[in-house]
Amino acid sequence: MGDFIKGLFGGPKPTPSQAPGIEDDFADYASAPSPSPIYDPSASSSAAASFPGSATLPTPVPYTKWYRVWERASPSDFAAEAVIIPFIFVLAALHIWGRRKNKRKADVWTAVHAPILDREFASVGFGANGKARSEGGEGVVLKEKAANEFTTYATGRQNVAFVDFKIKLLKRYNPLSLVIETIISFFFESMKAPQERLEATSYAFDAREKDLVPVRSKAELDAKESRFKGLPNSGYDACVWAVVHKEQMKTLRDERYDVSLTATKDHKNLPQWASVMSESAEITETLLTKELAGAVEKAGDAFEYLIVTDQPIDKPTKLNETHPSKRVIISLRLPSSTHPTAYAPTLPLFELFIRLPDALVATAHFRPEVTRKVRTIREEEMKKLKKADEGEKAEERRLEAEKKKKEMRDTRLKGLSAEEQRKFLEKEREKGQKKQEKRMSRKA
Repeated sequence: MGDFIKGLFGGPKPTPSQAPGIEDDFADYASAPSPSPIYDPSASSSAAASFPGSATLPTPVPYTKWYRVWERASPSDFAAEAVIIPFIFVLAALHIWGRRKNKRKADVWTAVHAPILDREFASVGFGANGKARSEGGEGVVLKEKAANEFTTYATGRQNVAFVDFKIKLLKRYNPLSLVIETIISFFFESMKAPQERLEATSYAFDAREKDLVPVRSKAELDAKESRFKGLPNSGYDACVWAVVHKEQMKTLRDERYDVSLTATKDHKNLPQWASVMSESAEITETLLTKELAGAVEKAGDAFEYLIVTDQPIDKPTKLNETHPSKRVIISLRLPSSTHPTAYAPTLPLFELFIRLPDALVATAHFRPEVTRKVRTIREEEMKKLKKADEGEKAEERRLEAEKKKKEMRDTRLKGLSAEEQRKFLEKEREKGQKKQEKRMSRKA
């Protein structure tokens, strides 16, 4: 305190050895000078290496003109692009090639079959006048539904309401999908291997021309009635009959309800790789002509099946789904070649398919015993559906009765007091126990 007062009045300042607050034992440390830092380059570099966040600044890129890219970059900077861009170009090239290849195959099919269709039908394809391109018409025969699927349509023929044609080709425009589908087909039977085929369905008039031919005016209706009045009856007896390649037999039985109603038998006029699926032997003898058997044999491996049916493809679940719809269906494999002569083996069978409804109208009128047998098969299936339908309706009625009973019980409980509700619930529980005891005694 005295030193402080002396300082205020100009007294001498204390020496460092007499500095306040420093004991004699620490005098040597108090008088030692502060250490100065020494720069060590190796230490700083090792510290920077030990801490990734403290990296040295990058070497500055030399300034160049904006268009001199080669002075600012090297080929190694574009390694990813060097792989991706050629891959994209290859995919694009395969896609374009695949679409063009499929289109070319479809055009060849049109050039071969359009003359036959124009000769047999009044209207073929899609367009203003329905004429095929091969005949110089304005319409188009095939319509591209997808890159691997083409469709066409033909109508205007006696005994045939219309015919739908569907051409399915390989997905050449998508090689990855094609390879995956092919590999999966080797391991799973349910997955079919990709195959190019023609599927055509001919729908018969079956004496319903007045109902199926559209009219736009009263005059057209009168003209239609007068035109159809002189035509012979286009109906024929219902049946399910098929000629099938044996490789397709199991698949057809599993996938088609109508074919499952038939029995399979070999026939002397057919080659060993083909078989007949029919509801009656008389139907086979009537429909399987020598000309048809010869056309099947000539088609060879390109033939898959030819079906005459009046039943649905999928198994009906309701009675209203059992109404007959008479159709003729054919499936042919397409040749791998795009040359028109590659279709020569299947052309006779294709022409017979177009004319088969005429043969059905002329010959498919069987003996009463055969017709009765065919009708019995359908009636048995209808009885099963009727029984299942009645069971569903009975179940619905039971559920509805239980619902009403529960509503009445709840309404009655709401009008009772707490004590009355307790007694009511006890009675219900006792009744339930008695029913359970009766069931147990019956089982014993």
